[in-house]
Amino acid sequence: MMESSQFDPLDHQHVRYNPLRGDWVLVSPHRLKRPWKGKVEKKEDKEVPRHDPKNPLSPRATRGSGKVNPDYESTFVFDNDFPAMLPDVPSPGPPSHPLLRSEAARGTCRVMCFHPRSDLTLPLMSVAEIRSVVDEWAKQTEELGQTFTWVQVFENKGELMGCSNPHPHCQIWTSSFLPNEPSLEVNSPECSEC
Repeated sequence: MMESSQFDPLDHQHVRYNPLRGDWVLVSPHRLKRPWKGKVEKKEDKEVPRHDPKNPLSPRATRGSGKVNPDYESTFVFDNDFPAMLPDVPSPGPPSHPLLRSEAARGTCRVMCFHPRSDLTLPLMSVAEIRSVVDEWAKQTEELGQTFTWVQVFENKGELMGCSNPHPHCQIWTSSFLPNEPSLEVNSPECSEC
């Protein structure tokens, strides 16, 4: 087969190598040009107030657990009131069947507010304020990394991504095990420099 044009990664299908998994992934960018008849979410231009005393992440607000936030002026970190991971859980014990294996998963979940103002996002903060956020990420990662195998800092943006609160914040999750994707990276000789 003869190639009629020069390859354009934004216009021609191709496979890309995933060094974490050691496999190939199909990429079909030209499909973005097809007519779309699926659901389109409308952007809601909700105005977020500078301070919302009813927002559970705001300074001096009461959270769902009944705890009251301090009158913080920079970053503020607290244990998630409804965590996905807990530090002390019992071990499941031996399986009743070889296909039903399970092991204990322990960890913690924290919430970190970037700023006391609800109407700011990271790109709108000053460089000094952003530096405070990054410094706190490093502090949390170092502290929690002394106890747990894995520390992950992540931010969900928008309701479609699972963010239930517009206040600028992130999650800090830890676990007693290395999740699948990072485990692949650690064990992949090709990713020694990833």
